[in-house]
Amino acid sequence: MTRIITLFCIFIAQIGFSQTAESYLEKIRNNEALLTAFFQQMPKGGDLHHHFSGSVYAEPLLDRAIAEDFYLNLETMEVSKTKPAKGNWQTFSSLRNEGKLAQYEQQIMQTWSVKDYNGSVPSDDQFFNSFQKFEPTIKGHFAEGMLELKKRAIAENVSYIETQLSTIPCDMNVSDLTDFNTKLRQAANQKDEKAVTKLLDDLYKSIQKKNAKKYADDFNNNFIAKLHKDLKMDDEHFTMRYQNFVLRFMEPVDLFKNLIIAFISSSESKLTAGVNIVSPEHGENSMKDYWLHMEMFKYCHSKFPDVKYTLHAGELTLGLVQPEDLTWHINDAIHIAGANRIGHGVDIAYEANSYDLLKYMSKNNIPIEINLVSNEFILKVKENRHPFTLYKEFNVPIVISTDDAGILRSNMTEQYVLLVKRYSDVNYETIKKYVYNSINYSFIQDESVKKQLIKDLDNRFKVFEAKFSKN
Repeated sequence: MTRIITLFCIFIAQIGFSQTAESYLEKIRNNEALLTAFFQQMPKGGDLHHHFSGSVYAEPLLDRAIAEDFYLNLETMEVSKTKPAKGNWQTFSSLRNEGKLAQYEQQIMQTWSVKDYNGSVPSDDQFFNSFQKFEPTIKGHFAEGMLELKKRAIAENVSYIETQLSTIPCDMNVSDLTDFNTKLRQAANQKDEKAVTKLLDDLYKSIQKKNAKKYADDFNNNFIAKLHKDLKMDDEHFTMRYQNFVLRFMEPVDLFKNLIIAFISSSESKLTAGVNIVSPEHGENSMKDYWLHMEMFKYCHSKFPDVKYTLHAGELTLGLVQPEDLTWHINDAIHIAGANRIGHGVDIAYEANSYDLLKYMSKNNIPIEINLVSNEFILKVKENRHPFTLYKEFNVPIVISTDDAGILRSNMTEQYVLLVKRYSDVNYETIKKYVYNSINYSFIQDESVKKQLIKDLDNRFKVFEAKFSKN
């Protein structure tokens, strides 16, 4: 009997109490510092909801504005390469000479990002207004931004980024087509799908005659492909692909023109992995034309059926819009536009027939891009108010993303820290599934690249998990 007990104790010592990454994670679940160290080192796969300009941190943008002696608007903290006719503008060199540069640097950082945010303006305004203030420092400096993002991704074990990067709007003149704006909106107001499709047919033919392909080729070859190759973005540590996007606040003709170019560019380049639509979903044109935008995506899909697209949908919450406007955005993005992925999806609990919609997303493998830090800051939605648990309950594929890490002063590591701290039923195996989802549900067109990223993830996890085994 003693010998049996001894053998059992040896067996337990060998396999029963060996530490694993999973057991260690459970042990540190309530310690943010330990969680941060854990997730900083854990392989995190891809970041699929990623805005290029919003992901670059403000510090290098400010350094560039100072080095190139931009003009600064002393009231709004906007910068400009040349001095605008109106407003109180002053060069950075003159501010330095007057000994005022330091005081404005802090204000700039607090305006171009959420650094030291004190609630003096609404959080959504703080976020969305940031872009236009630093935008001039991005133009002509895409290379520096891409290298910054690659370096940061490698440092925190992110192996893939699918970033939203576009030079659209283009300079194609569509002034002769602006009468379509009124006609499209009239048909959309009546939800007359046939009339909208006929108008889009006519508009499509007119835009094609204006050589839309030339603009798509220019984006693919002279911008994306050149930058990607010159910077050696893809290597054994990291891979990047790009989404072309359109802006919700534009007038219908301009938006549709850019959407066609975006679909053409994605159909003809393996680097331009997909298409998106951005800008505040609760804006005037965004709300007024939302159904029309979904019809435009549906139309473009009929012309370019192989192009993938993810749509910002349901980035709304009670109080931001009327209650009835929370009931249909994700539904329309999926059932009308045919989105391959959904970004944010915060209002899912309010959507009409939300259970059926969630079941449909699960059955058809339509992932939800979860952005915890972003949703908390912009919408004030977090913890049990956040629909993460609803998506998880219905087995909707989940990917964890950053959205705009630069403006939000965040990174991918923080997303996973928050995930584990807030949701006790998220274990290590679930997290690994989300990490693999970020590659499996990416829009990478070359299957060999996707397979290599999965193989690389396998190897990274082996190395990571070996750190926690002890006999």
